[in-house]
Amino acid sequence: MFKTISDPADSEVRSVIRFLKAKKNFDAEIHRQLVGIYGENVMTDGMVRKWVRQFNDGRTNVHDEARSGRPSVVEDGLVANVNEKIRENSRFTIRMLFDEFPQISKTVLHEIVTNRLNYRKLCSRWVPKMLTDVHITK
Repeated sequence: MFKTISDPADSEVRSVIRFLKAKKNFDAEIHRQLVGIYGENVMTDGMVRKWVRQFNDGRTNVHDEARSGRPSVVEDGLVANVNEKIRENSRFTIRMLFDEFPQISKTVLHEIVTNRLNYRKLCSRWVPKMLTDVHITK
């Protein structure tokens, strides 16, 4: 009958809920139509009722509201400083980096090294995951 749309954006689904609510559809009917178009995992019936209730209370924005959270300590300058320390001594440990940067936890340092700088441990040396031609010739 209809083509199923996979992995829709949250704001898209909320816009459809707002539209169907404006057409005076019931909550259960809105959920049934969403499941028909977006599939079973789109949104629970309870979440549809929550959004309908919010739209009834006067909410017009379908986007997530900004939330306060803990600010990230990982900045580009910090990543560059960690990278500089690694280049000075490739036989480092996370504990040695922690001694250089005591304000940052070992977990965050490990995440910087592995995720942001893309290093991995190889024979007690940290090397880039993707070797470039320059690395290969060295």
